[in-house]
Amino acid sequence: MRRRISILVFPRFQLLDAAGPIAAFEAARGHYELRVVAAAAGEVRSSSRVAMVADALPRTPSGDTLLVSGGFGVDEAAKDDKLLAYLRRAERAGLRVASVCSGSILLAAAGLLDGRTATTHWSRTSQFREMFPKVNLDADRIFVQEGRIWTSAGITAGIDLALAMISHDVGPEIARRVAQELVVYYRRPGGQSQFSALLSMQGGRSRFDAVLDHVRQNLKERHSVEELAERAFMSPRHFARAFHEETGVTPAKAVERIRVEAARTALDAGAASVQKVADQCGFGDPERMRRSFARLLGITPSSLRRTASA
Repeated sequence: MRRRISILVFPRFQLLDAAGPIAAFEAARGHYELRVVAAAAGEVRSSSRVAMVADALPRTPSGDTLLVSGGFGVDEAAKDDKLLAYLRRAERAGLRVASVCSGSILLAAAGLLDGRTATTHWSRTSQFREMFPKVNLDADRIFVQEGRIWTSAGITAGIDLALAMISHDVGPEIARRVAQELVVYYRRPGGQSQFSALLSMQGGRSRFDAVLDHVRQNLKERHSVEELAERAFMSPRHFARAFHEETGVTPAKAVERIRVEAARTALDAGAASVQKVADQCGFGDPERMRRSFARLLGITPSSLRRTASA
């Protein structure tokens, strides 16, 4: 029996948020019936100006799954009370409700994520935590399933989400064949932090940019809180508190992330040895670097180096 999936779009949605899962479900060869829906029938333009033709949301939610796209227009869509009410009705009707990328903001605004663990695009994490404190946000996950509620990370993670749903619905063998046809990982290694450029610690947006730049340029130094605080002209206690409030991580975690990012870049570029990268990036020994990679990226330096070489 075909499972019926509706993909919800809105003005200025992210095209790949919808098109990626649609392509994956289509490649499952007859196991799914797909349609695009929106608040009103007709053409809905994405942020790229490319449009999709959508049916109007039915009065009564039906089918098996409602998949919500994300995109620049999600903040405006989250103010649509009728749209939020429809999401709540869909969940009460027993549909599997899912989101891609920042589409999780719509689910959270509807109250569907309260008390649950969820994920979203890494660039939305600060906004999400501030707006929805009742949600346990895991910013590094590619996708999260809690019962009938699924959320996924940024943009292409919608394909990972669709593959997981296909595996859940009709079996891992079909999901593997779909991944093979799309030429993507069946199960992507690591979390989204490996793609996030250190999440919110970007140049030009923080009063701690100069401190972070110093760390990047001097990876072998120890970088204690006391040393970093002196560079920021703060007391250690005030520096540690202010840094965590602004970046969402402790100074020690920030230094670790910078070292991991530098090491990942070196290994991606075909560095001669893991030992040499560990030394250059301030880890001291490969085992310490391996533990940091496993914690932050979900992969080992050796496996990343093999993938880069291949």
